[in-house]
Amino acid sequence: MASTFLSSIGQQFEGLKIDGDQVWLRPPRASDYEGWHQVRSDSRAFLVPWEPTWPSDVLTRASFRRRLKRYARDVRDDAGYSFFVFRRGDGALVGGVNLSHVHRGVSQSCSMGYWMGENYARQGLMTDAVQAVVAFCFEDLGIHRIEAACVPENVPSRDLLRKIGFKEEGYARKYLRINGSWQDHLLFGWLSTDRGPYDR
Repeated sequence: MASTFLSSIGQQFEGLKIDGDQVWLRPPRASDYEGWHQVRSDSRAFLVPWEPTWPSDVLTRASFRRRLKRYARDVRDDAGYSFFVFRRGDGALVGGVNLSHVHRGVSQSCSMGYWMGENYARQGLMTDAVQAVVAFCFEDLGIHRIEAACVPENVPSRDLLRKIGFKEEGYARKYLRINGSWQDHLLFGWLSTDRGPYDR
């Protein structure tokens, strides 16, 4: 059951901070542009194979402002929640976790996606971040089911999902348009009745 978080969701979400062991997360802000631009620009070749095609203006400040407006609208509509991930110690912006397609009613579900800067990959930071957001989904948003998907060739992402507790549930042909072409995806799910993200 959702906590009182949902009763004044916009204001509470804006000031939200989620703590992990190695990272902490909060909603994106306008002041994050420089850090976001730097890590995304430095990691472009690393990220492009696993993401939708980047528009020509994707790294501009104007595009970032539009992104923030879309995030705010999603929160207002209880349709999605986006977080930036910061490393403990130096506060470096290292990646992001996004919750989208939030469905209420009989579904109570959402989809999860994430990205990590190349210089911060394979250090356990995203594992920590995703575990923290899973707990937020179940404890604060009252979500029953979290879904995630990845291209089969994206071994680090596939292994992360399996490691922390997502169950592999299927294989979807030409599921999402990634880097300009329709790609098959492995499908994963985690239910609120499964073991918790810290029960290991």
